[in-house]
Amino acid sequence: MTEDLTPAQAYAAALARNAEQATALAPFRELYDFGLDPFQIEACQVLEAGKGVLVAAPTGSGKTIVGEFAVHLALTQGRKCFYTTPIKALSNQKYADLVKRYGNDKVGLLTGDNSVNGDAPIVVMTTEVLRNMLYAGSQALSGLGYVVMDEVHYLSDRFRGAVWEEVIIHLPESVTLVSLSATVSNAEEFGDWLDTVRGDTEVIVSESRPVPLWQHVLAGRRMYDLFEEETDHGGRGASRREVNPDLLRLARTENTRTYNPRERRRGKMVREADRERERRQRSRIWTPGRPEVIERLDAEGLLPAITFIFSRAGCEAAVQQCLYAGLRLNDDEARLRVREIVEARTAAIPTEDLHVLGYYEWLEALERGIAAHHAGMLPTFKEVVEELFVRGLVKAVFATETLALGINMPARTVILEKLVKWNGEQHADITPGEYTQLTGRAGRRGIDVEGHAVVLWQRGLDPGHLAGLAGTRTYPLRSSFKPSYNMAVNLVEQFGRHRSRELLETSFAQFQADRSVVGISRQVQRNEEGLQGYREGMTCHLGDFEEYARLRRDLKDRETELARQGAAQRRAQAASSLEKLKPGDVIHVPTGKFAGLALVLDPGIPAGRTNGHRGFEHHDGPRPLVLTAERQVKRLASIDFPVPVEALERMRIPKSFNPRSPQSRRDLASALRSKAGHINPERHRRQRAAAADDREIARLRTEIRAHPCHGCDEREDHARWAERYHRLQRDTQQLERRIEGRTNTIARTFDRIVALLTELDYLRGDEVTDNGKRLARLYGELDLLASECLRDRVWEGLTPAELAACVSALVFEARQADDAVAPKLPTGNAKAALGEMVRIWGRLDALEGEFKINQAEGGVGQREPDLGFAWAAYQWASEKSLDEVLREAEMPAGDFVRWCKQVIDVLGQIAAAAPKENSTVAKNARKAVDSLLRGVVAYSSVG
Repeated sequence: MTEDLTPAQAYAAALARNAEQATALAPFRELYDFGLDPFQIEACQVLEAGKGVLVAAPTGSGKTIVGEFAVHLALTQGRKCFYTTPIKALSNQKYADLVKRYGNDKVGLLTGDNSVNGDAPIVVMTTEVLRNMLYAGSQALSGLGYVVMDEVHYLSDRFRGAVWEEVIIHLPESVTLVSLSATVSNAEEFGDWLDTVRGDTEVIVSESRPVPLWQHVLAGRRMYDLFEEETDHGGRGASRREVNPDLLRLARTENTRTYNPRERRRGKMVREADRERERRQRSRIWTPGRPEVIERLDAEGLLPAITFIFSRAGCEAAVQQCLYAGLRLNDDEARLRVREIVEARTAAIPTEDLHVLGYYEWLEALERGIAAHHAGMLPTFKEVVEELFVRGLVKAVFATETLALGINMPARTVILEKLVKWNGEQHADITPGEYTQLTGRAGRRGIDVEGHAVVLWQRGLDPGHLAGLAGTRTYPLRSSFKPSYNMAVNLVEQFGRHRSRELLETSFAQFQADRSVVGISRQVQRNEEGLQGYREGMTCHLGDFEEYARLRRDLKDRETELARQGAAQRRAQAASSLEKLKPGDVIHVPTGKFAGLALVLDPGIPAGRTNGHRGFEHHDGPRPLVLTAERQVKRLASIDFPVPVEALERMRIPKSFNPRSPQSRRDLASALRSKAGHINPERHRRQRAAAADDREIARLRTEIRAHPCHGCDEREDHARWAERYHRLQRDTQQLERRIEGRTNTIARTFDRIVALLTELDYLRGDEVTDNGKRLARLYGELDLLASECLRDRVWEGLTPAELAACVSALVFEARQADDAVAPKLPTGNAKAALGEMVRIWGRLDALEGEFKINQAEGGVGQREPDLGFAWAAYQWASEKSLDEVLREAEMPAGDFVRWCKQVIDVLGQIAAAAPKENSTVAKNARKAVDSLLRGVVAYSSVG
């Protein structure tokens, strides 16, 4: 109470209030109808003091308020602020928020698709746009005072993360950097690096969520709490969370239950409903169906909810299941509001396209308060779902994990169907960081008292593992920085080779590598102490046991080498037998996923394969395309044939056979089983082992028997110590190589890139040639390939549609490998140009090998161009209808739009980089952009 203060205290309090009122923070706080959290206030005060700041806090905690304060400071000081985000959807969202507060005249937007008021004092942009501005020395950088990097933890992304580090390193020193990150376990390390490269930077970490999160497991009809709160363990008065014992007991019981297959009714297939009934009878619990989960949450007042399903098809199927179940989450008034909003947002889309896009089924689900959200959807459709969800008119969203990447769509409840997802190579457990990111959506600040994360029961669920995911709130930030060809020429042009090398050595990647060397060095010291002990343990009184152990190792290595040679010989024999196969041969695949009877459709020779995405041969041996007896069309690899194969029978393949048609596959597989199902293949006889007749092995065995230590009573004890000594010595040598390899790794890669660019006449010492200046304007994974195509005039004389097809190969990457069918390509000049692009890539790939630039290891280099989108790009640029293009491309509308926009982006770069005289490429690239930017590709809100 003020009356309890002494006059001196009251005077001090008044001074403090007046001092606060004099700051920029005071009027900024009045813009919000809620009080700021301590971490937000601290970060804003740091900014106002003129320092940079790194804020690491959980999803939904309000980190962006610190970024908005940087915007406020810039306007107050008459300076500029760039607000960068990793994805266009976030840029659009932040642009809309800032326009609402400051007006259209003060806020601009720059993404790959749009440029709106780019000279405004506040500009929202994707991080790549800012990187390109820095390299181009854009005039827009003058007067720049603040840069906000939202979701800065994206620098861990192995495909795009390098862009964040490029921006941080190259921003002018006068710019204050505001870095906003999810909670990471090494925020201090990242802050130390920022302090090194950007100057005075404060690290502010907040671990607490603004809305408490409750973790549950839904099993059958019961919702189990994951944790049981316990206090005063061991009289310490501390509080810690224990896994719910009821859940542990349930897991032990259910995961040890067995099912007797004899309980199934014999002689008939059991329908899905019967299997479900049997399963429920066998078990006290089950995994609830999707409509059942939503109904349960609705009854308990836990909607709106986001269900994360790690599959686009799964999201769409979930919506259909809810519709079939008759689920309705909206009343009549809400239904009318949904229809009104949807019709207004989609008014620009022609009626004929609406049918192709599945508009009416999508609208029916929205009216019921249900929707899917994934990258395969049209951007406009996704934006409508986001808007309706925030307004409370969609209450159940089934989404892929891309929704968790920063888009402002908080829910009361988040549901995870499984704790395993496909990572592009295999099904893998989700990480603690991914779990935190997904469940971070639960709990709406200012609306919900608490948020809820619900994991659905699955057989084999380990509550302890789940508790580990839920209890590990942080994950480490790891740099994915690597030099590129474009980066190299831009750096050399601005700073020269020596200074560029020094700049790259300041990257976070090198910072982390150098720090890790300290720990490795300590391990080497410990290993050397261990080696001394092992050396004493293997000492033998009869002779030099180290020499004896070396003879034994040499014998083992020789036997292993001969076994490897034998395996290689068998593979060569198998490859030779594959080369003799012809279409119509019936074979027996000896091993692998598709073992069994198969019909050869295409032998996959000569000496290459027809890659389903790229359409050109690649030399890795015969890869026959076969139809299995189970109706699958697959292109097999040499690994499927460890032994030679020969034709068991011959069959005629109908000319009408279509490998994409289920009916064609079914009919031909049936004929295959009838023709050859009774044939038993002969077993391959193993040959005499080469080791039996090897002179070197005989010599080593003689020397071992003659060695004095061979007669030692403790020989095998000494041998065990010798083996430990050898293993530890090998590990130590590997650690020493790692130390050597981690020192100046980024600079060494840069040196190799510069050497290759010098060989190709892009660089001459510190001079960037005309070829190099062209490369400097080309950003993207295949920057050097694009530049070489321009230099070799590969695209001259192509029509705009043909050029669009060729450029698509520079950006497109298929989501899944499909070697069964080669992609359809435009004929004539376009096909010839695509073939030439692949040949140029082959030349560059060989050159990268010579200069030790390895894409697989270092992530640097040119991947093979992918021709899978060429036909779709050609058709769309040729003004074909959306229905026809999507039907032939067999691609969701959202993917089609995204790839088209990426093609448009690269076409714009090519138009800027192409020669202005004696060339049609620049003019046709601009025409191609106009041809592609129509219909659904042009439908977007602002970005």
